Amino acid sequence: MRAATQIICVTVLLATAGCARPSPPPRPVPLLGASGGASTSRSDLASTVQAMHERVKDRRDVRAAVTLADALLRLTRVEGNSGLAIEAERVLIAALTADPESYDARRMLAATYLSQHRFRDALREAQRCQQVRQDDAWIDGVIGDANLELGRYDEAFAAFDRMAAIKPNAASYARVAYARELGGDLDAAVRFMRMATEATSAQDPESQAWHHAQLGGLLLQIGRNNDARREFNHAAVLFPGHPFATDGLARVAAADGDLAGALALVRKQIASQPSAADYAFAGDLLTRLGRTAEADQHYRLAEAGWRTDTPEPARLARLLADRGATDEAVRVAAAAWAERKDIFTADALAWAYYRSGRVAEASTVMAEALRTGTRDRIIRAHAAEISGAAER
Repeated sequence: MRAATQIICVTVLLATAGCARPSPPPRPVPLLGASGGASTSRSDLASTVQAMHERVKDRRDVRAAVTLADALLRLTRVEGNSGLAIEAERVLIAALTADPESYDARRMLAATYLSQHRFRDALREAQRCQQVRQDDAWIDGVIGDANLELGRYDEAFAAFDRMAAIKPNAASYARVAYARELGGDLDAAVRFMRMATEATSAQDPESQAWHHAQLGGLLLQIGRNNDARREFNHAAVLFPGHPFATDGLARVAAADGDLAGALALVRKQIASQPSAADYAFAGDLLTRLGRTAEADQHYRLAEAGWRTDTPEPARLARLLADRGATDEAVRVAAAAWAERKDIFTADALAWAYYRSGRVAEASTVMAEALRTGTRDRIIRAHAAEISGAAER
């Protein structure tokens, strides 16, 4: 899942902002079912895509369309190629045109919209599925995911509870873990994420790696660096080159003070499949190493990515605020807040207000960011600074 998110935190000094603020790590994305029972190794995913492309030429083969879409979404997760999710949508729309009553195609379309951050569209499609089948735990997961991203936490947690009651498995355990994390109970989050790792099929190495990376992130957040490193290494063995494993190992290295080692890992990731989050993290590390000109170049690339390739308004607003573009940071964050009320968007808006000198407004919105009881280090650091300013 979240996906996803803000699990790992390494304190870095942003020279342009003059305060310690890390770039947030990649957010988790919703878990999907294994592609038709086939292995989800990188090579097998590629083979599945190739084989299913041939089969979907017959638009009546809905099962092939669903399997292809699932494989494409997994590759979106590990390659950071948003175009693959768009292709998955196209394949599913074609299948639904041929067979409008296909339940499996519609439920996968809901997951595809989640991958594209089209949360209301995902919720609409999932609710249509729920009208047909109220006992589908997978659909409760999608409904929970969409509500979570929109900041509707009561609805999200209720959906996750239904999901776990109907089908206690890796997907439901991971979602319960994330709910516990959002509520600030990191020990419970670790327990449930460990249950998710143990419940994942050996035929699904991509999900195995994802779960171990999420567990590593939680362990790093509570200061168990060696245990976190072990989980990230496990993820890297299960699915070589998985971006969440590489990012996690870099963050452990940074937390241990090995900035050069962390930077080498991030640059390796950038060389193969760069993302805006990678560029931002590299910028943080370069700043701490005193290489501010190089850091600025990486921040600009992160900014560009979060504007266009993979729009992430909350992350973009945080970056703009830290880099002094406070008016634009407020505009970006306020527009995002009008669309979704999650705690991370609230934090971005509060921080943008604070950095532009609007402390009272920052305090009001920060209360929204703290409402779940989160222990997220970035949010807590922002809250402390805003609270201190409000008291002066």
